Amino acid sequence: MFGFRQQGMVIAKELKIVGSVTADGLVCVYGQIDGNLSCNSLVIERGSLVGGTVAAERVVVDGNVYGPIRGGEIVLKSQAQVVGDLHYQSLVIESGAFFHGRLQRIRGNGQTAADLEGEAVRKAENRESLSSRIERAVAVEAEQVSPTG
Repeated sequence: MFGFRQQGMVIAKELKIVGSVTADGLVCVYGQIDGNLSCNSLVIERGSLVGGTVAAERVVVDGNVYGPIRGGEIVLKSQAQVVGDLHYQSLVIESGAFFHGRLQRIRGNGQTAADLEGEAVRKAENRESLSSRIERAVAVEAEQVSPTG
């Protein structure tokens, strides 16, 4: 088959796995997995099915996925059918691919745009409170310097 060209785990066409799969390296799915799948690199071939959360640094889908995908690089090939959210650093969707879900770009440090937006709001709030503190300090200093009498 292609075990000689690339090393990795192969989920054969006749194989159905119920439960989570965790592996190091490359996993090629020709069969069916009903559960979460986590590995370094993943290829979901035409006619295959994964029902659960997928997590890998590189994900290539040409089959069916029902569940969220979290990956550094995600490629949806022309025959891909994906129903679930995509969390990615890099994304390619070929013509003909079907996707239904939300897209969320993740930066290299794992932060999403929403995380960065929240951080910016928190910093702005801190700046406002810092300016308030400075105004109070100036007022206190002015009271101490000016003679009262």
